[in-house]
Amino acid sequence: MNKREQAPVHSARHGEVLTGVVERITYHDEETGYTVARVTPEGKDDLVTVVGPMMGVNVGETIRCHGRWVVHPQYGRQFRAERVETVYPATLAGIEKYLGSGLIKGIGPVMARRIVQHFGLDTLRVIDEEPDRLLEVLGIGPKRLSLIKAAWEEQRHIKDVMLFLQSHGVSTGLAVKIYKHYGNEALQVLQSDPYRLAREVHGIGFITADRIARHLGVPEDAPERIAAAVAYLLGEEADQSGHVYLPRSELIARATALLQVAPEKVEEAIATLMEQEVINLEPVREGAAGQRTVAEEQAVYLTPFYRAEVGVAHRLRRLLAAHQDTLWHSRLYMFQQFDWSAAFAAMAVESGLNLNAEQQAAVRTALTSPVSVLTGGPGTGKTTTVRAIIRLLEAAKARYVLASPTGRAAKRLSEATGRPAQTIHRLLEVAPGSDGVRFKRNDENPLPVDMVIVDEASMLDVLLTNHLLKAIPPGAHLLFVGDVDQLPSVGAGNVLRDIIHSGVVPVVRLQQIFRQAEDSYIVVNAHRIRQGQMPVLDNRRSRDFFLFKVDDPEVAANWIVDIVCHRIPRRFGFTPDEIQVLSPMHRGAVGVAHLNQRLQEVLNPPAADKPERRVGGRVFRLGDRVMQVRNNYDKDVYNGDWGRIVHMDLEMQSVVVDFDGRHVRYDVLELDELTHAYAISVHKAQGSEYPAIVMPVMTTHYVMLHRNLLYTAITRAKRLVVLVGEPRAISIAVRNAKPIARHSGLAQRLADEVKATYP
Repeated sequence: MNKREQAPVHSARHGEVLTGVVERITYHDEETGYTVARVTPEGKDDLVTVVGPMMGVNVGETIRCHGRWVVHPQYGRQFRAERVETVYPATLAGIEKYLGSGLIKGIGPVMARRIVQHFGLDTLRVIDEEPDRLLEVLGIGPKRLSLIKAAWEEQRHIKDVMLFLQSHGVSTGLAVKIYKHYGNEALQVLQSDPYRLAREVHGIGFITADRIARHLGVPEDAPERIAAAVAYLLGEEADQSGHVYLPRSELIARATALLQVAPEKVEEAIATLMEQEVINLEPVREGAAGQRTVAEEQAVYLTPFYRAEVGVAHRLRRLLAAHQDTLWHSRLYMFQQFDWSAAFAAMAVESGLNLNAEQQAAVRTALTSPVSVLTGGPGTGKTTTVRAIIRLLEAAKARYVLASPTGRAAKRLSEATGRPAQTIHRLLEVAPGSDGVRFKRNDENPLPVDMVIVDEASMLDVLLTNHLLKAIPPGAHLLFVGDVDQLPSVGAGNVLRDIIHSGVVPVVRLQQIFRQAEDSYIVVNAHRIRQGQMPVLDNRRSRDFFLFKVDDPEVAANWIVDIVCHRIPRRFGFTPDEIQVLSPMHRGAVGVAHLNQRLQEVLNPPAADKPERRVGGRVFRLGDRVMQVRNNYDKDVYNGDWGRIVHMDLEMQSVVVDFDGRHVRYDVLELDELTHAYAISVHKAQGSEYPAIVMPVMTTHYVMLHRNLLYTAITRAKRLVVLVGEPRAISIAVRNAKPIARHSGLAQRLADEVKATYP
C-alpha cells in the first residue's frame, strides 16, 4: 500500500473523513465553490488531492473533509469531499502555517515561527485565552498585540458565521462578506431577517438569503419571503439587464416561477411593498422598451429608480424652459445675437479649427439651446467640435466644466481638450454617509457654472443623471456628447438614447468622416458595422485591423495569449500594458475569467519577491493589473476604474493599488471589490481608449453577438484591432441590429413633460 492510501481517513456514518492542511489551491470556481486543493494529511508528508465545494478555505488552514475516495479516469486517486469544515490545526507545523498564512493581521511567517517556538502546541490556546502572554515573544509590543487580539476576535466571529452557514447548507465563503458588512451583529441579522442579505450585501442575492431562511423554517408562502423576492427581481433586472422597471405581468410571472407560489400571493406582496414605499406603480408609457404596450399594463419601479426617472424628465424640462422664464434668462445670452460666420472664420485663422457645416451647427446649437446632444461615430470630429465650443466660452468669459461618467473617460477628455475634466462623482462632490451616498452639489447648492459638457454620455444611467441635473442651475446650458450607437450604460436606463428619442432636445449628428480618419481600417470598419455591413477583413492590406481565423475556443485562447505577449509587441512595438483584451462574455475558454488567468500566468507569473493573496478563485499578486467593480465612495474609486497593485503586506493584510498616481489602500477583506483587468468585458471598456485591443469573436458567444457590442469594442482602439475567431460570428453580430431592449419610460415621460409645458 502506498503512502496516499495510508492517509488518516476513518469511516463515518456518511462516508469517510480526511483531515489535513491546505498547501495550495489549484482551481476554484467562484460561482459554485467547486475547488481542487492539494492537502497534506495529518501525520503524513505526501500531498493528496481533494475536490469538492470549499468556499472560504484558504492556504494554511486545516480542514476536515467528509466524503469518499474515488479514482478519476484522468487525474487518478482523489478525495471527493461532500462537506468541508475548517478546524484548528493540531501539529506544530500546522499551527505555524495557519498563523503565518496571512489570516491573522499582525502575524506573518517570521512572527508565526517565533510564537510557535515559544508556546508550542499550546499556541492557539494562549492566543485564545491568554493573549497578553504574546508580549513574551520577541518583536511583539503593545501596538502589535492590540492588532493581533482584534484580528483574532474578528476571525472568531467569522468562524461562527461560517459554522452557522454550514449548518444551514450555505457555502462558507459568504461568511467573510457577511461579517465585513455587519461586523459582530452578523449572526443576529442572519437569524432575525436573512432576507436583509439580499438587500444589503454586495454579491449576495435572494437565492442565498432564501436558502438560509428556508433552513430556519420560514414558510414557502411567508409574506416577507415573497416581498423580498419581488424587490430582488426588480433590483436584479436593473443590475443585470438595465431595466428601470418591469411590467407588472412579467414581474408576477417571474416571481411565481421563482417561488412556486400562487400569483395572488405575489399581488399581495406588491400591495404591501407599495404601502411601504419600496416600489411605485404607474401605467406603462407607450413606446417604453421600444414596443407598444396595452394601456392596462402597469410598470413596477423600485422607488429610487422611479424618483430618478421622474426627476430627470422634470429637470430637463426645467432647463429647456429656463430661457423663456422671465426670472431665469440664459446664462449664455450673448450667443443669441452673435456673428457666427465671423467667429468661425477667426477661429480657423487663429487656432486652425476648420469646422465643417455639421460641426458649426453643433457649436451654434450647444451655445444657443439650453440642452442639446452632440453624437457621431469615430473620426467625425466630436472632440474638435467640443474644443471649438470651449474656445468660444473662454472668449466670452463664461464659466464651464467638463465631466465624464468614469475616471478614464475624464482623463481622455482632458487630454483631448487640453482643459481640466473630472468624473461626475467628483464634480458633484460626493459625500458618503451612513444612509447612502450624498452629493454636496444639488438643487440647494448648484454648480457655479454657465455650461456643463458631459462626454461619453452613452454611459449615463438614470440614477447618476438625476444627481447631475439636480446640480445644474436654471439658465445654464447642458451638452451631452456621446456615440448613441455604442452599448448602453452599465447601470439602469438608456438615458442618451431616450433623450434623443423624446424628440424635445435638439440633436446634431456628425456623419462626415475626416480624410485623415479614412485611412484607418478601424474607423472605416466601425462605420461599416454601424451601417450593417461586414467589416473589411484583409490582413495583407490593412495596417491596423486584423482577423486571426480560429473556430475552437481553446485554440483561440492560446492565440490571444501569444498575440498579446509576443506577436503584437514584436511587430508593432506595443508593450502588453498598451494592449487590452476585450471579451463579450465572462465564462468559457475565451471568457474574461479564463483569459485573465491565462494572461496573468505569462505577464505576471509567481515569483519569490512577489507576495500574493488568494481570494476565492483569484490570486492577487504584486504587479497585477486590476479594476474596481463597484462604487466605493469612501475610497473615491468607482466601478470601472483601472489600477495596478503596487504594494502587498501579507502580515498587515493590506494591498495598495495605484489608480493613475493615486494610491488607495484595501484590506484583504475588501479585495472582492477588485478583479483582474488583463481581460475585461466590452461593457467595462466603455469610456476608455487603448492603443490596441484584442478580442475573441466566436459563435459560442451567440447570445452576446450584437452590432453595438462589436461596434463599441473596436472603437475602443486608437491604433490597432485584432479579432480572433470566426467570420461567421462577426457576420451574426453585424446582422443583429436589434438594440438590447430596456424597460424605461424616460423618452415618453420627457415628451409628456414638455408637451404639458408647451401644449
